[in-house]
Amino acid sequence: MSALTLTPRALYEEVAELLRQRIFKRELEPGSWIDELKIAEEYGISRTPLREALKVLAAEGLVTMKVRRGAYVTEVSEKDLADVYHLLSLLESDAAGVVAGRATDAQRAELKALHAELEAAARPGRVDRDHFFAINERFHMRLLAFADNRWRDQMVADLRKVMKLNRHNSLLKAGRIDESLAEHRAVMAAIEARDPAGAMAQMQAHFRNGLEAAS
Repeated sequence: MSALTLTPRALYEEVAELLRQRIFKRELEPGSWIDELKIAEEYGISRTPLREALKVLAAEGLVTMKVRRGAYVTEVSEKDLADVYHLLSLLESDAAGVVAGRATDAQRAELKALHAELEAAARPGRVDRDHFFAINERFHMRLLAFADNRWRDQMVADLRKVMKLNRHNSLLKAGRIDESLAEHRAVMAAIEARDPAGAMAQMQAHFRNGLEAAS
């Protein structure tokens, strides 16, 4: 296999991103061993930047390093998933409350437009789960950006990477996309009504139901 052409940024960061996307796409399955020699050859690099990239992914929770056995894609247990959803519920419901209380008209309009895209992606007979998932994530990321707390943003980003190891499982449950959409409507209604307590409660319900569907 010919070597891939890597961009000029730090080599280990580029390799980490390539592996991260392969993990999210299930090209590297949870629990699978990462063949360092094969990947280094595929990317046309030495094992040094590859090992640095694996350290980055291990810090994010996507890779587990096992003594004398190498690196494995992390397997997420039911407890792991419950813990991640619990923390995301706390962090993102707080962000929803902040946004409901102080978002500008332009910010509310942007969230409303994203929600409209979500509605369009869930039209009966035309549902594209990948597209729905991508818009859903954009909505959550913009809401966090408007809440403007970089420490919370970093924690949520790390937790969502782990959540992606279980990607789409909740959306595969029959009727879950419609349920998720209804929950988003409730969050948006509270934000538009400038109701912080309501926005927090609706976002908590969103994550509670998401965990139930993903388990």
